[in-house]
Amino acid sequence: MSSIRFAALSLLIAAAAAGVGYLGFGALSRTAPEAAVAPSSAAPVLDATAAAVTRTIPKSLPDFSLQTLEGPSRALSSFTDPILVVNFWATWCAPCRREIPLLRELRQTHRSDGVEVIGVAVDFRDDVVRYAAEIGIDYPLLIGEQDGLEAAQAFGMELMLPFTVFGDAKRRLVTLKVGELHADEAAYILRRIKDLNAGRASLEAVQRDIAEQLKQFALAREVA
Repeated sequence: MSSIRFAALSLLIAAAAAGVGYLGFGALSRTAPEAAVAPSSAAPVLDATAAAVTRTIPKSLPDFSLQTLEGPSRALSSFTDPILVVNFWATWCAPCRREIPLLRELRQTHRSDGVEVIGVAVDFRDDVVRYAAEIGIDYPLLIGEQDGLEAAQAFGMELMLPFTVFGDAKRRLVTLKVGELHADEAAYILRRIKDLNAGRASLEAVQRDIAEQLKQFALAREVA
Protein backbone atom coordinates (compact mmCIF):
# COMPACT_ATOMS: atom_id res chain seq x y z
CA MET A 1 0.00 0.00 0.00
CA SER A 2 1.46 3.40 -0.96
CA SER A 3 1.85 6.14 1.65
CA ILE A 4 -0.66 8.31 -0.24
CA ARG A 5 -3.29 5.56 -0.27
CA PHE A 6 -2.72 4.81 3.41
CA ALA A 7 -2.96 8.49 4.37
CA ALA A 8 -6.17 8.97 2.39
CA LEU A 9 -7.91 6.01 4.00
CA SER A 10 -6.66 7.04 7.44
CA LEU A 11 -8.34 10.42 6.97
CA LEU A 12 -11.54 8.67 5.93
CA ILE A 13 -11.58 6.47 9.00
CA ALA A 14 -11.09 9.48 11.29
CA ALA A 15 -13.90 11.35 9.56
CA ALA A 16 -16.32 8.44 9.66
CA ALA A 17 -15.85 8.14 13.42
CA ALA A 18 -16.73 11.78 14.00
CA GLY A 19 -20.54 11.71 14.00
CA VAL A 20 -23.75 11.97 11.98
CA GLY A 21 -26.37 14.57 11.13
CA TYR A 22 -28.60 15.87 8.37
CA LEU A 23 -28.36 18.68 5.87
CA GLY A 24 -31.38 20.57 4.63
CA PHE A 25 -31.03 23.61 2.43
CA GLY A 26 -33.63 25.50 4.39
CA ALA A 27 -31.61 25.05 7.56
CA LEU A 28 -28.02 25.77 6.52
CA SER A 29 -26.22 28.24 4.30
CA ARG A 30 -24.64 26.87 1.14
CA THR A 31 -21.32 28.33 2.27
CA ALA A 32 -19.95 26.11 5.01
CA PRO A 33 -17.14 26.59 7.57
CA GLU A 34 -13.64 26.38 6.12
CA ALA A 35 -12.32 23.86 8.64
CA ALA A 36 -13.98 20.71 9.89
CA VAL A 37 -13.97 20.00 13.62
CA ALA A 38 -15.01 16.58 14.80
CA PRO A 39 -18.06 16.92 17.10
CA SER A 40 -18.53 15.03 20.32
CA SER A 41 -21.14 12.29 20.49
CA ALA A 42 -23.41 14.75 22.30
CA ALA A 43 -23.15 17.44 19.63
CA PRO A 44 -26.44 18.74 18.19
CA VAL A 45 -27.42 17.40 14.80
CA LEU A 46 -26.69 20.69 13.01
CA ASP A 47 -23.22 20.90 14.58
CA ALA A 48 -22.41 17.40 13.41
CA THR A 49 -23.50 18.33 9.92
CA ALA A 50 -21.48 21.53 9.85
CA ALA A 51 -18.39 19.56 10.80
CA ALA A 52 -18.79 17.45 7.67
CA VAL A 53 -19.14 20.36 5.27
CA THR A 54 -16.14 22.52 4.42
CA ARG A 55 -16.94 23.79 0.94
CA THR A 56 -19.84 25.31 -0.97
CA ILE A 57 -22.56 22.76 -1.67
CA PRO A 58 -23.40 22.86 -5.39
CA LYS A 59 -26.89 23.59 -6.66
CA SER A 60 -26.61 20.85 -9.28
CA LEU A 61 -25.14 17.37 -9.13
CA PRO A 62 -21.44 17.66 -10.04
CA ASP A 63 -20.14 15.21 -12.60
CA PHE A 64 -17.30 12.78 -11.98
CA SER A 65 -16.13 9.43 -13.35
CA LEU A 66 -15.02 6.43 -11.32
CA GLN A 67 -14.44 2.78 -12.01
CA THR A 68 -17.47 0.53 -11.95
CA LEU A 69 -17.72 -2.81 -10.21
CA GLU A 70 -17.32 -4.41 -13.64
CA GLY A 71 -14.15 -2.42 -14.38
CA PRO A 72 -14.63 0.41 -16.92
CA SER A 73 -15.16 3.95 -15.67
CA ARG A 74 -18.60 5.53 -15.74
CA ALA A 75 -19.67 9.14 -15.28
CA LEU A 76 -22.41 10.14 -12.89
CA SER A 77 -23.95 12.15 -15.76
CA SER A 78 -24.54 8.90 -17.66
CA PHE A 79 -27.36 8.04 -15.26
CA THR A 80 -30.43 9.72 -16.76
CA ASP A 81 -33.12 8.57 -14.34
CA PRO A 82 -35.60 11.19 -13.02
CA ILE A 83 -34.43 10.68 -9.43
CA LEU A 84 -30.88 9.82 -8.39
CA VAL A 85 -29.93 8.58 -4.92
CA VAL A 86 -26.14 8.83 -4.65
CA ASN A 87 -24.81 7.12 -1.53
CA PHE A 88 -21.18 7.59 -0.43
CA TRP A 89 -19.95 4.67 1.66
CA ALA A 90 -17.06 2.33 2.51
CA THR A 91 -16.80 -1.32 3.48
CA TRP A 92 -15.23 -0.48 6.87
CA CYS A 93 -18.04 1.91 7.84
CA ALA A 94 -20.65 0.23 10.09
CA PRO A 95 -23.58 2.64 9.41
CA CYS A 96 -22.77 2.36 5.69
CA ARG A 97 -23.19 -1.39 5.87
CA ARG A 98 -26.45 -1.01 7.79
CA GLU A 99 -27.86 1.19 5.01
CA ILE A 100 -27.32 -1.28 2.21
CA PRO A 101 -30.51 -3.36 2.71
CA LEU A 102 -32.55 -0.12 2.70
CA LEU A 103 -30.84 1.09 -0.48
CA ARG A 104 -31.55 -2.23 -2.17
CA GLU A 105 -35.19 -2.04 -1.09
CA LEU A 106 -35.53 1.55 -2.30
CA ARG A 107 -34.28 0.59 -5.74
CA GLN A 108 -36.51 -2.47 -5.98
CA THR A 109 -39.59 -0.60 -4.78
CA HIS A 110 -39.16 2.63 -6.72
CA ARG A 111 -37.31 1.52 -9.86
CA SER A 112 -40.53 1.66 -11.90
CA ASP A 113 -40.93 5.28 -10.74
CA GLY A 114 -37.57 6.24 -12.22
CA VAL A 115 -35.45 6.05 -9.09
CA GLU A 116 -31.85 4.88 -9.43
CA VAL A 117 -29.56 4.18 -6.49
CA ILE A 118 -25.82 4.62 -7.05
CA GLY A 119 -23.26 3.59 -4.46
CA VAL A 120 -19.99 5.52 -4.45
CA ALA A 121 -17.45 3.45 -2.54
CA VAL A 122 -14.56 5.51 -1.20
CA ASP A 123 -12.44 2.48 -0.52
CA PHE A 124 -9.92 0.03 -1.95
CA ARG A 125 -11.32 -1.65 -5.05
CA ASP A 126 -10.47 -5.22 -4.00
CA ASP A 127 -12.32 -4.74 -0.70
CA VAL A 128 -15.39 -3.35 -2.45
CA VAL A 129 -15.51 -6.11 -5.07
CA ARG A 130 -15.22 -8.78 -2.40
CA TYR A 131 -17.83 -7.21 -0.10
CA ALA A 132 -20.32 -6.53 -2.91
CA ALA A 133 -20.15 -10.16 -3.99
CA GLU A 134 -20.46 -11.38 -0.40
CA ILE A 135 -23.68 -9.50 0.39
CA GLY A 136 -25.13 -9.23 -3.12
CA ILE A 137 -25.25 -5.49 -3.83
CA ASP A 138 -27.46 -5.22 -6.91
CA TYR A 139 -27.37 -1.47 -7.64
CA PRO A 140 -24.61 0.29 -9.62
CA LEU A 141 -21.35 0.93 -7.81
CA LEU A 142 -18.67 3.50 -8.57
CA ILE A 143 -15.35 2.92 -6.81
CA GLY A 144 -12.47 5.23 -6.02
CA GLU A 145 -9.75 5.93 -3.46
CA GLN A 146 -8.25 9.40 -3.87
CA ASP A 147 -10.60 10.08 -6.78
CA GLY A 148 -13.48 8.95 -4.55
CA LEU A 149 -12.40 11.53 -1.99
CA GLU A 150 -12.35 14.16 -4.73
CA ALA A 151 -15.87 13.15 -5.81
CA ALA A 152 -17.11 13.68 -2.23
CA GLN A 153 -15.39 17.05 -2.09
CA ALA A 154 -17.21 18.08 -5.28
CA PHE A 155 -20.40 17.87 -3.22
CA GLY A 156 -18.91 20.19 -0.57
CA MET A 157 -18.08 17.35 1.78
CA GLU A 158 -15.06 16.42 3.82
CA LEU A 159 -15.80 12.75 4.16
CA MET A 160 -18.04 11.81 7.03
CA LEU A 161 -19.50 8.52 5.91
CA PRO A 162 -22.12 7.72 5.03
CA PHE A 163 -23.83 10.58 3.23
CA THR A 164 -26.53 10.44 0.60
CA VAL A 165 -27.37 12.96 -2.12
CA PHE A 166 -30.79 13.20 -3.79
CA GLY A 167 -31.13 14.74 -7.25
CA ASP A 168 -34.21 15.52 -9.34
CA ALA A 169 -34.98 15.19 -13.04
CA LYS A 170 -33.19 18.48 -13.77
CA ARG A 171 -30.10 17.24 -11.91
CA ARG A 172 -30.59 19.78 -9.17
CA LEU A 173 -29.21 18.78 -5.79
CA VAL A 174 -32.41 18.67 -3.76
CA THR A 175 -31.03 17.56 -0.41
CA LEU A 176 -28.00 15.93 1.18
CA LYS A 177 -28.37 13.65 4.19
CA VAL A 178 -25.28 13.19 6.36
CA GLY A 179 -25.23 10.03 8.43
CA GLU A 180 -27.19 6.81 8.20
CA LEU A 181 -30.26 7.06 6.00
CA HIS A 182 -33.47 5.74 7.56
CA ALA A 183 -36.54 4.37 5.81
CA ASP A 184 -38.89 7.14 6.94
CA GLU A 185 -36.45 9.81 5.73
CA ALA A 186 -35.93 8.16 2.36
CA ALA A 187 -39.65 7.66 1.78
CA TYR A 188 -40.43 11.29 2.55
CA ILE A 189 -37.60 12.66 0.41
CA LEU A 190 -38.55 10.52 -2.58
CA ARG A 191 -42.21 11.49 -2.26
CA ARG A 192 -41.36 15.18 -2.26
CA ILE A 193 -38.97 14.84 -5.21
CA LYS A 194 -41.71 13.09 -7.17
CA ASP A 195 -43.93 16.10 -6.40
CA LEU A 196 -41.14 18.37 -7.61
CA ASN A 197 -40.64 16.44 -10.84
CA ALA A 198 -44.39 16.47 -11.49
CA GLY A 199 -44.58 20.24 -11.06
CA ARG A 200 -46.73 20.02 -7.94
CA ALA A 201 -44.22 21.95 -5.78
CA SER A 202 -41.32 24.35 -6.19
CA LEU A 203 -37.72 23.44 -5.42
CA GLU A 204 -37.62 25.93 -2.55
CA ALA A 205 -40.78 24.49 -0.98
CA VAL A 206 -39.55 20.91 -1.32
CA GLN A 207 -36.16 21.74 0.20
CA ARG A 208 -37.80 23.60 3.07
CA ASP A 209 -40.24 20.76 3.75
CA ILE A 210 -37.52 18.12 3.65
CA ALA A 211 -35.31 20.08 6.03
CA GLU A 212 -38.13 20.47 8.53
CA GLN A 213 -39.26 16.85 8.28
CA LEU A 214 -35.73 15.48 8.66
CA LYS A 215 -35.37 17.60 11.78
CA GLN A 216 -38.57 16.09 13.18
CA PHE A 217 -37.45 12.56 12.36
CA ALA A 218 -34.09 13.18 14.07
CA LEU A 219 -35.76 14.59 17.21
CA ALA A 220 -38.16 11.64 17.34
CA ARG A 221 -35.24 9.20 17.23
CA GLU A 222 -33.46 11.06 20.03
CA VAL A 223 -36.38 10.62 22.41
CA ALA A 224 -37.32 7.08 21.33
